[in-house]
Amino acid sequence: MNIIKKQNIIISNPETKDFLADAFYPETHEKLPLVIFVHGYKGYKDWGAWNLMGEKFAEAGLFFVKFNFSHNGTTTQDPYHFSDLGAFGNNNYSKELSDLDVIIDYFIKDPKVDEQKVILIGHSRGGGIAVIKTFEDERINGLITLASVDTLERFPKDKDLQKWKERGVFYVLNGRTKQEMPHYYQFYEDFEQNALRFDVERAAEMAMAHFLIIHGTHDESVSVKSAHHLHILNPNSELFLIENANHTFGAKEPWEEKHLPADLDILTKKCIDFIQQNM
Repeated sequence: MNIIKKQNIIISNPETKDFLADAFYPETHEKLPLVIFVHGYKGYKDWGAWNLMGEKFAEAGLFFVKFNFSHNGTTTQDPYHFSDLGAFGNNNYSKELSDLDVIIDYFIKDPKVDEQKVILIGHSRGGGIAVIKTFEDERINGLITLASVDTLERFPKDKDLQKWKERGVFYVLNGRTKQEMPHYYQFYEDFEQNALRFDVERAAEMAMAHFLIIHGTHDESVSVKSAHHLHILNPNSELFLIENANHTFGAKEPWEEKHLPADLDILTKKCIDFIQQNM
């Protein structure tokens, strides 16, 4: 099967700024389900083994899209590094939901896409964004979360929150790149102003899409309890735990192997089976 890869497509969002997307799909005359991958915090579309994962989805007859959030710290000129820390610091959930909406609008119009079959896959914080978007957007009929948070209220508390407000910024060390990555206080203000909209629990409870929750039992960043909680909130969902898997399911940056790590391979096969059975 011939797989077509279109990488670094420039997507324009008047509400935020230009960002990049990739599309992987098989050469066929059939209309394909649209699968959109939403990266997480300090993530980006080319991180680790996401390209290999995209190829697997395309080989299974799916139109797979991954993209960089406009304010994730990468740029259209340099999608592989956090070279725009000002943008990173000015990111917020409203901007991410706006970018995701633009991505859906852009790719759902592709003549190769079956607009009746739209699936979101969100990793980590991207899982929370995907849950909210699925609740808000009736075009989405499939939702898969990978090591997802069950709340977007992940901010400093009490005195630390007060310090953030006074200073206007707090910094988080990126363990891989050793960069001090800023978060400006507008991030918290955006959350406070839209607290009901950003309620992942409420959105998970009310989401009408086919829902698959995948989590590793040894996730060091987001406890597996979050997966159990999402499943309780939406009893019609399917919970799939991968024993001993970590937060990135064995992948790391850079990923130099030609094959997926074992846990990410299990995950990918499960996602494909879920989509094929329900779509």
